[in-house]
Amino acid sequence: MTPPRRCALRVLAEKVGMRAPSPYNHAANREELRTLILTQGFFEMGDALWEAVAVDKSPASLAAAYRRHSTSLPHHYRLGTTGPLDRAALPAGLEEWSGAPFGLVTDSPVDAQAFFAALHGLAILEIDGRFPPGTPIDDLWARTAELY
Repeated sequence: MTPPRRCALRVLAEKVGMRAPSPYNHAANREELRTLILTQGFFEMGDALWEAVAVDKSPASLAAAYRRHSTSLPHHYRLGTTGPLDRAALPAGLEEWSGAPFGLVTDSPVDAQAFFAALHGLAILEIDGRFPPGTPIDDLWARTAELY
């Protein structure tokens, strides 16, 4: 059962150390608040990925950064990667900028999207605890990077 919207906002506010009405001091409504959180998430993921490829321009480095970031902020990650995305509400070019490191470690735009999709799948499965017990999750991440 889904909690009432005001209850969900209260829980969100508590998680970030605010009182329930406080988020609306920064946004006019729920959708604007969601867009602000999404925008921050794209910037944070992009920063993590760009930092990784600046140090080591390899699929393994990118995969490790993607895993660290997505699993350290699972609710933020899920908000940014599931459900519809109103791209027009995001700052122009943000989505492309945050995903561009995938193009730096792969051979084609199709490979870049496939690599992203594979890492996203691994991240969601790990976040949700959906791998069977004993699965060598570290090896799955490493092998996926090796494929690219």
